[in-house]
Amino acid sequence: MSHTTSPRFGIMTAPSQVTYADVLDVWRDADAIAEIEHAWLFDHLLPIFGDPDGPIFEGWTLLSALAAQTDRLRIGLLVTSNRFRPPAILAKIATTVDIVANGRLDFGIGAGSRPGHPIARREYEAHGVPYDGFADSMEALDEALTVIRRLWIEDESFDFAGNHVRVTGAFGNPKPVQNPHPPIITGGRSARLLRITARHADLWNIPGGDIEDARSRSALLDRYCDELGRAPGSIVRSMHIQVDYDRPASTREAIDRAIGAGFEHLVLGLPDPYPTGIAHWVAEELIAPSR
Repeated sequence: MSHTTSPRFGIMTAPSQVTYADVLDVWRDADAIAEIEHAWLFDHLLPIFGDPDGPIFEGWTLLSALAAQTDRLRIGLLVTSNRFRPPAILAKIATTVDIVANGRLDFGIGAGSRPGHPIARREYEAHGVPYDGFADSMEALDEALTVIRRLWIEDESFDFAGNHVRVTGAFGNPKPVQNPHPPIITGGRSARLLRITARHADLWNIPGGDIEDARSRSALLDRYCDELGRAPGSIVRSMHIQVDYDRPASTREAIDRAIGAGFEHLVLGLPDPYPTGIAHWVAEELIAPSR
């Protein structure tokens, strides 16, 4: 996919090993900086880095609080674990946040942490959440997105009986502010995930690092879009790039590589602790030179 529009920059503040005040300060600062267009949390229930017993906040609850205290930023979770919440309940949660945010939600969702990641795996066992295998989790995500979209759009109740998701008399009221629904952003790189992305999503996110792999995955997404009769360019390509406060030049190089590969939605991951004035630093040191 060729790069056709100006890149849109945002920040990610993982709500782990930090305080609510820490995150709120960064988001309020970012909300006043036009160059920062979006802001993200992640969706984990136990820390996946740092002190394994350190503090971590529930993503959707925190996102709703931040939605009420910002005015401009597009906001979301990069990305929700579909394993944590039944889809119809997740649709209701997301609708509530979109209303609180006055139509600024980007709905991020994925299958959940990869099976071979034991640090992330433990949070399922610790919270009594079933952990399905890869194939099941992908089919469940496809069914979940089908139900979520119908709850956001349809004006009458419906039944759905899938292999993983079953609802009877499902109905969403109120509807999200955004019409027909909040943009859907998926996260991941597997071929199964990319097929689901082509079917349901408006944006697709992949971690930065291996730019050639990202290119090949993006080309595969193009192919799946073609198979469905969908314009590949209708799915915005997004990349998460971890910021190095001590080596901004290396972060700028990673941004340039991402833009060159056609990724026009860039999420700059901010490590904790957050330096004072970090949002302004990001705008001046990373975003301005990349425009």
